[in-house]
Amino acid sequence: MNTKVTRPNNMSDVQAFAVTLKIVNPTSLYDPVPNGYSHAVVSQGDCRVVYFAGQGGEDKAGKLPAEFDEQVVQAFANLHIALDSVGGKPNQVSKITTYIVDHDEAKLNILTRCVKEMFNNTLPAQTLVPVPRLALDGMLFEVDAIACLD
Repeated sequence: MNTKVTRPNNMSDVQAFAVTLKIVNPTSLYDPVPNGYSHAVVSQGDCRVVYFAGQGGEDKAGKLPAEFDEQVVQAFANLHIALDSVGGKPNQVSKITTYIVDHDEAKLNILTRCVKEMFNNTLPAQTLVPVPRLALDGMLFEVDAIACLD
């Protein structure tokens, strides 16, 4: 079945396809920004919702570094490549879920630094899930994402 979506003639392209993400951090909750995330992100406007599969720390050849920090850096680089492939930018990511093997505060600090570097002031909502293991032997980190693209 083919479905054609059209927009009314009285709407400009900017109005019809503009998307904004509104960051919401209620003052009655603690400030999550130092930890690299936002409590809520509201997508407003017409958008394509893109769901990104979990990105690990493997390079293009499938090589996985042994160190946690190297895996996190590469995983976010991989997410950036996936975003680019669909015409997206980091400031269009509304939600990420991160998975850390044997989570501790030192790993959280590395994650927080990488999230802030990638997303700057548009910190997505984030859920961190400590896990005993991921898909591949030696895999210590994974991140998946949801983005709202114009």
